Amino acid sequence: LHIGGMDENLLQDVVAAARKAGADAAEAAFAERQSLSINVRQGALEEVEREESRDLGVRVFIGKRHASVSGSDISSEGWKKLVERAVAMARLAPEDPYSGLAPEDRLANNHGMDLDLYDPVELEPEALEAMGRAAEESARAVAGVTNSDGGSATWSSGNWRLVTSGGFSGVHRASTFGLTCSAIASDAGGMERGGDGRAARWKTDLPSPEAIGAEAGKRAVQRLGARKIASTTAPVIFENRGAGMIFGALIGAISGPSVARGVSFLKDKLGQQIFSKSITITDDPHRRRGLGSSPFDDEGVANSAVNIIDEGTLTTWLLNTSSARQLGLETTGHASRGLAGPPGVSPCNLTLSPGDRDLAGLMGDAGSGVLVTSMFGPSLNANNGDWSVGCSGFWFENGEIAYPVSEITVAGNLLDIYARLVPGSDLEFRGSHNAPSLLVDGLAIAGK
Repeated sequence: LHIGGMDENLLQDVVAAARKAGADAAEAAFAERQSLSINVRQGALEEVEREESRDLGVRVFIGKRHASVSGSDISSEGWKKLVERAVAMARLAPEDPYSGLAPEDRLANNHGMDLDLYDPVELEPEALEAMGRAAEESARAVAGVTNSDGGSATWSSGNWRLVTSGGFSGVHRASTFGLTCSAIASDAGGMERGGDGRAARWKTDLPSPEAIGAEAGKRAVQRLGARKIASTTAPVIFENRGAGMIFGALIGAISGPSVARGVSFLKDKLGQQIFSKSITITDDPHRRRGLGSSPFDDEGVANSAVNIIDEGTLTTWLLNTSSARQLGLETTGHASRGLAGPPGVSPCNLTLSPGDRDLAGLMGDAGSGVLVTSMFGPSLNANNGDWSVGCSGFWFENGEIAYPVSEITVAGNLLDIYARLVPGSDLEFRGSHNAPSLLVDGLAIAGK
C-alpha cells in the first residue's frame, strides 16, 4: 500500500537505520493531511484556507532513555538527519524506567479491518462555498435574525502509518466533512447569538446546510430577552448536544498518567460505584464511521470496546504502555500521540447510554430549574473534583420553558454530581463524545 510517496518500506528503512545507529528499539510514524475550508459571510466569500502537510516522526529507545523528533523533510537526506538527531538526543536523555515499545503480544493484527472512515469524495472549493452559503441563507431567513457570523464548510482527508521495530505495521485512513453556521438575532432588548454545526466521516451523513442554518437561526432567536437570575439552588438539565462536556473531567481523572501522578479525584475509586446504576459509559474504537474510531491505538496496540462505567461502576483506567508499567498494569489500548513527543492517552468514541425519559419528561420530573444549552470556561480542582462552569440556557417552570437565562455559573463536586445524574432518552451521535440530556437534581447556580 503506497500512500502519497511514503510507503511502508520507507518507514521500515527509517526504523532499520535507527537500529543501525545504536537504538535498541525504534518506531516511525508518517502523517499526511489535506484540508480545505471555506467561510461565507453576508452572502460573500470571506476566507479560503487550503492545507497540505506530510510529516515524519521518529522515536528511539536506548536502554531506558528515549527521544522523539519530527520533521516535514521526508527526502532520503531529510529522514536520515532525523534519525541521527533522535539517536543523539536519546543518548543524552534522562532515564525513564517506564519507557519502551508496547508489548509485542498486545499488538493489533487487524489489517483487514475497515471501519468505513474514508469517503473518497473530494469537495471542490465551489461545492464547499455553496454549502456554507446555503446554511447562512437559511439562517438569515429565520424571522428575528438580523445578522450573521457566517457559514463555514470544511473537508479534510488524512493518513497515519506506524511501523515499529517490535513488528507492528499499520495504516489508518480517514476523511472528515464539517459544516457550521452562526446567526445573530436582535430586538430592542439587545443581541443574541446562536449556532449549529456538525461533522461526519462521510459527506452523506451531514445534515443539509438548510437544516443547520435553520437551527442556528432558531437558537439565536430563542435567546432574545435573556435574563440574569438571582443565585439559587435548583435542578439543572444539561442538553444532549453539550452534555458530552461532562466527560472531560471524567477522562482526565481516569487517565493513567493522572492516576500515576496522584492528581485525580477518582484515584481511589477503581471498581467502585460512582454513578447510579442507570449510567453506562462505553468507549468503542471500532464504531463504523465514528469520529473517534481507529483500528489500533497510537502505539499499534489492539483496541476494543469497553464499558468504562458499567451500571455506575468505574471498571478501568485509560492506559498507554508507559502509564500501565508505572501502575503495574497492562495497557488498555488508549495510547494517543502526535508525531513528536511520547504518547498520552485518550478515549475514542464515548457514549453514555440513554435512559427512558425524553427532555420534556426530564423537565416534568424536575418541575422547575435551568436547562443548560451552552457551557464555557469549565474549572476543575483535579484533586478533589470541585467543578464549575459558565452557562446559558433557559429557566423552566412546571416542566415548561419560561424564558432564556444568561451569565450564570453552575457549580458542585463531581462525585456528588455523578452520583445523581439521570440520563434522558434523547441520545444523538454528533461527535466522538455523545450523551443524552442529563438531569442533576439540585445544583448551586450563581447568578446576579
